[in-house]
Amino acid sequence: MQRSPSPPGVAFGAGAYLIWGLFPAFFGLLAFASPAEVVAQRILWTLVVVLLALAVTRRLREMRGIDARTWRLAAAASAAISINWGTYVFGVISGNVVECALGYFINPLVTVAFGVVLFRERLTRAQWVALGLGALAVVVLTVDYGRPPVIALILACSFATYGLVKKVIRLDALRGIAAEGIVAAPFALALLVVLMATDRSEFTSSPAHFGLMMATGPVTLVPLLLFAVAAQRVPLSTMGILQYLTPALQLAWGVAVMHEPMPASRWAGFALIWAALAVFTADAFRRSRRTRSRLVVEAKDLTAHQER
Repeated sequence: MQRSPSPPGVAFGAGAYLIWGLFPAFFGLLAFASPAEVVAQRILWTLVVVLLALAVTRRLREMRGIDARTWRLAAAASAAISINWGTYVFGVISGNVVECALGYFINPLVTVAFGVVLFRERLTRAQWVALGLGALAVVVLTVDYGRPPVIALILACSFATYGLVKKVIRLDALRGIAAEGIVAAPFALALLVVLMATDRSEFTSSPAHFGLMMATGPVTLVPLLLFAVAAQRVPLSTMGILQYLTPALQLAWGVAVMHEPMPASRWAGFALIWAALAVFTADAFRRSRRTRSRLVVEAKDLTAHQER
């Protein structure tokens, strides 16, 4: 039975994407530290918070039942999201919030491209048009920037990779985040030890820095949990629309608050991306309606057959 988008479910989803959209405001406050230290601290504090959540809900022992294959998938997911986090923090701290927003606008198109390349999926004509417009947008933005939009492409590809792994890993949100953190924790700890030994760590330089680093844990976990709840209550088509809230807010922050330059050529590149997303989203809605109609017809036929 198709789920209807209840207001509470939509509120959870909108809340998750709203918080992610405001990440430039929070991570901009961490410019006192290097991106590497911010990511390492984020990994450790997120792990602390999620382990506490598992302990409070008496689910900590469930981590023992994770098999070797799942741990390998968790390692792959951890590597992908760590690259994503590091690139994002670097983009925000270096004043490239608009390019970060571009990465999350491109992400759905990269996910579709991965499906073609890795899983030999067949695309509709509309999806090919969307990919073509997306590729053209990257070319236009490359000319505009004078270089490929590397930050955007790394963000899009790393998050698409993370999404692919999360589709096949057999763990719920809390255990998945915990497993990813456990895999990454030794590397994060080693990096922090090196930074402290070489006097390049900002973690204990002031109470404010200490508090901001600790806050990366709940700031990371809360939207993930909101997203997990929304995903169970809201149709994928609705979640697909809500996901554009995040890069839209990030773009607005980069232009209105950070005053990043947006020449006409850059707006042209974004316009092509938005056109691609419009084509992609309209096609997804059209196919979703067809699927629902077919299921309704099949259900009626089955009922009529049973009544004979």
